Amino acid sequence: MADRIDGTGGSGNEQNVDRAGTGKTWDNEDSWWRSNFADRPYAQSGLGYDYYQPAYRYGTEAANHHMGRDWKEVESDLRTGWDKYTHEGSAKSTWEDMKDAVHDAWQRVTGRHGVDADQMSKGSYNPGGSSARDSR
Repeated sequence: MADRIDGTGGSGNEQNVDRAGTGKTWDNEDSWWRSNFADRPYAQSGLGYDYYQPAYRYGTEAANHHMGRDWKEVESDLRTGWDKYTHEGSAKSTWEDMKDAVHDAWQRVTGRHGVDADQMSKGSYNPGGSSARDSR
């Protein structure tokens, strides 16, 4: 069972509420991510959806919880919260491993796509320049 984004625990059902009116709750986002994760620039071959699923859920829930706030305002809190979040995927991963997937889900919910997805790549995102993409 996942902790709530605010770190207070809970049944997990609270996070499937669309507080922002975006229509993007985890239940309806899960199937989209399952179908599309492999095409994301940070997705590494050999790692299935179950690896990234906790990050997508966390990003979706965080975006709904922090609607109206900018990613730069909440990233530090989300980084701290990631270590407390109960991962239901195959292995517990670090924030550095998952931050691009969390951010990707955040952007999908908030509609704020200020980052070119092609510049996202595991550990090499550079907002001012190009990045090397992991080969698949």
